[in-house]
Formats: sequence, structure tokens, C-alpha cells
Amino acid sequence: MESKKEISTVTNITQAAGLVAADKDGKKVMLNIDKGTYYGLDDIGSHIWDLLEVPRKIQEVVDLLLQEYDVEEKVCQHDVMLFINKLYDRGLVDID
Repeated sequence: MESKKEISTVTNITQAAGLVAADKDGKKVMLNIDKGTYYGLDDIGSHIWDLLEVPRKIQEVVDLLLQEYDVEEKVCQHDVMLFINKLYDRGLVDID
């Protein structure tokens, strides 16, 4: 079993291959065909997912969100890191 990689704000991250994603009422729903699992994302999660169509550093995602939302950087960074870790634990994103 592969050990979990360390994730930080300088980690490159992108959507994992092999997922089917679609918009449903402005939110993303995803299906991991290999695992047969279904996931739904809220508005901000869906926005982050769209940002990960291309590889980005986590800090770049935070910086883009800070331009759009009225939130403190520390809070945004914390929330994004929690979200990315959940996606990674579920095999929905790849990291470098």
C-alpha cells in the first residue's frame, strides 16, 4: 500500500484521471467508476474542482479564491487544505 504523500501549500494538485464529473444545479457531482463511489460538492467545492482542471499549487488556488471571496487568507488556506486532503483521501485528486 502506497503511503500518503505530504500535502502543503506548494504541492501541485490536479483532478484525478478516471472520474466522471457533471454539473447539477450549479454544483459538481462526480463518480469514481473504479470504486463505484459518488460524490457531491457545494458551490465553493465545485469552484475549487474547476480550478483543478489544470495542475496548480494549492497556494495558487488560495490566491484565486481570495480574489473572489471576502475571507482572511489564513482561514481560506486552512479550509482549502482540509478540502484538498479530503479529496486526496478519496482518490479524487493527484498530487506531485
